[in-house]
Amino acid sequence: MTLKRGAGFALAVILSAVAVARVAGTVGNRGASAYPFEVEHPDIGPPPDADEKTEFAFARLRYPSFRSRFTFYSWGTDAPKSERQFILGVRRLTRVHTRSIEEVVSLDDNKLFDWPWMYALEVGYWDISDAQAARLRDYLLRGGFLMTDDFHGTAEWEVFMRGMRMVFPDRPVVEIDGSDPVFHILYDLSGRIQVPGLQYLYTGRKYEQDGILPRWRGVYDDKGRLMVLICHNQDYGDAWEWADHPAYPEEYASQAYRLGVNAIIYSMTH
Repeated sequence: MTLKRGAGFALAVILSAVAVARVAGTVGNRGASAYPFEVEHPDIGPPPDADEKTEFAFARLRYPSFRSRFTFYSWGTDAPKSERQFILGVRRLTRVHTRSIEEVVSLDDNKLFDWPWMYALEVGYWDISDAQAARLRDYLLRGGFLMTDDFHGTAEWEVFMRGMRMVFPDRPVVEIDGSDPVFHILYDLSGRIQVPGLQYLYTGRKYEQDGILPRWRGVYDDKGRLMVLICHNQDYGDAWEWADHPAYPEEYASQAYRLGVNAIIYSMTH
């Protein structure tokens, strides 16, 4: 059995195990200090390894947004169940030593550079300042990696790009070629499909707004290293969060886990 085939078999197991993990207490809310708003899954306490020192930790990017003016924090969507279930998969499917709880990281935080991998979603609503854009640029050029997710359609793309042009006025956002290592470093994702959010179960549509076509775009440094993985017109965070939902299709959850794992391993090896 090859490594990839073995990991593929284990992935089928993990998708059936996440529901058990919720009951056992692996998935839960870290606390009000991490999320200063009402989280979606506040009923379970932090896991016992919350403060363990590990070689990797999932870092969720906290950013200012237009929605926060109306008391809704876009950056915290799906928290914390989404990342807790994804981390459960990382712990079971790889040998990456990671704790089963996330870290919330602000662009203004002095500890920004302690977290080499970050995840940001709903970036179609971010509203970063010039100073924050400069810090994010510095973070990425120093070797950091950013995965963006869960934003849809033309309008949200334009808002996202307004921020990206502040971060990298001299670097293009390009389509990621299907041969790029990020799609193959552990799992072979040659046959990628659009990953919809939970709304798919009620609407029957894999897309939201006018975001009909899934996109995987990126920003590279001068050496060809992928610094920003941009998943547009897709919702990997929902796929992680609802992998334990009996009606959410396994094929979408599987790709979400595979791409997330690939992104982590890519960031740790490039």
